[in-house]
Amino acid sequence: MSSTGWANFYNTTRAARKVIVVDLGFLGDTVHLVPALWELRRAYAQAELHVLTTRVGAEVLAQAPCVDRTWVFPLGAPSPPWWKHWGVLRALRHERFDVAINFSGSDRSVFTLAAIGARRSLAYQGGRRHFWQRWLVPEWIPRQTLPSPVFEGRRHLLGLGGFPLAAARFDFVLPPGQQRWAADNVPAGALHLSVSASLPLKEWPLANNVDLVRRLLAQRPGSRLVATTAPNPREQARLAALGDAVRDERLQLISAPLSIGLLAALLQRCALHVGPDSGVLHLAAALGVPTVAIFRRYADMADWLPRGPHHAHLTAPCDCVNAKFAPCAAAGVARCLGGIAAEAVGAAIFQLLGEPVETKATHTGAGSVSP
Repeated sequence: MSSTGWANFYNTTRAARKVIVVDLGFLGDTVHLVPALWELRRAYAQAELHVLTTRVGAEVLAQAPCVDRTWVFPLGAPSPPWWKHWGVLRALRHERFDVAINFSGSDRSVFTLAAIGARRSLAYQGGRRHFWQRWLVPEWIPRQTLPSPVFEGRRHLLGLGGFPLAAARFDFVLPPGQQRWAADNVPAGALHLSVSASLPLKEWPLANNVDLVRRLLAQRPGSRLVATTAPNPREQARLAALGDAVRDERLQLISAPLSIGLLAALLQRCALHVGPDSGVLHLAAALGVPTVAIFRRYADMADWLPRGPHHAHLTAPCDCVNAKFAPCAAAGVARCLGGIAAEAVGAAIFQLLGEPVETKATHTGAGSVSP
């Protein structure tokens, strides 16, 4: 295959009957994958569309009717040895896929793509470049600057491969049972608060969360707040500490483990989501819920920020990003994010809700706020 064979990939594979996307991402990554999957569903209308993903990714895609089947790749921390993957790879190879696609070019996904043995495979040179990659996957889209956010970048890659593109869409469909659970457990129009992230240094300090909740309840007496977190002990402890600090029946803590489907149904009941750089933020945005995001500044931050008039973000410069020895790592508290005042976050919330509230300041010197 020539070095530019990828530019004609769709025209030479449009008769495919079985297509698979290899994307081993977790919550946020998988949410950003969905618009590209809708493009593939439309382009290969006659084909089965499969996705190899993580367990969390499979939960996300259970709400995406464009996907016919998900396959779970057993990833975790730490990841299991290679032989634990052989069963699913052997089963995938027996499926005899016509087309396999990967958007990241990471080493693990490239080896997986090759092991599946599809008749035609396409990958993006997003990861490290190795001499052996073309032995495994002949057709590569060269590394380049992609449009933001991430889901637009993935759609753009399909366009480079000759795929016709329509307007981006997420179009999640939640089963009635999940919606009934949310209606029974979540007040309509509540504000959703996410107090944790996958890494402590991505989290707004707990004291700031407490300050925000107190301000919201004082300035908006009719508010109902719902706070959730992941089931791991560290994040559960943060949620419990929030409840201990703010003893108010208008603050509802949901500590029980939630499937991604139930979390999505919960978010759909809410007027707004507030939280750090995490997968929950991306799920809320994809569901059309307005968001206020709290981020440390890093090189590709813009790729992960929700866009549009219904979203706001507050950011702070960070000394820990890309540092070999992160100054805040020992304490597990992001000092930079601590400089973003609850008053600033509250002002962003009220602005999105169309409920102006007088404040003495909109942000501290450490952070900035943007729509």
